[in-house]
Amino acid sequence: MNRLVLSAQLVQRGAMRYTPAGLPALDLSLKHESQVTQDGLPRKVSVEIKARAVGEISKQMALLEMGSEHGFAGFLGSQRNGRGVIFHVTELA
Repeated sequence: MNRLVLSAQLVQRGAMRYTPAGLPALDLSLKHESQVTQDGLPRKVSVEIKARAVGEISKQMALLEMGSEHGFAGFLGSQRNGRGVIFHVTELA
């Protein structure tokens, strides 16, 4: 199963664009910070991940305030060039 749910801050948003199929799309950067337990020890986690919203969800994402924190859900895929991972956001959680 490929499903990711992440609480994150919206730190960057590109301009609304449209796919060849005419769907609205937004490229985003999300930042997550938390503390987790690994092997019984606390560990701080900080990660910034590239994300993309396509379709109706992109319209909702366009209305979010920069710097605001939300729950995001979706799946992981590879970038067009095959290098790296991109979080495809399908819903606000």
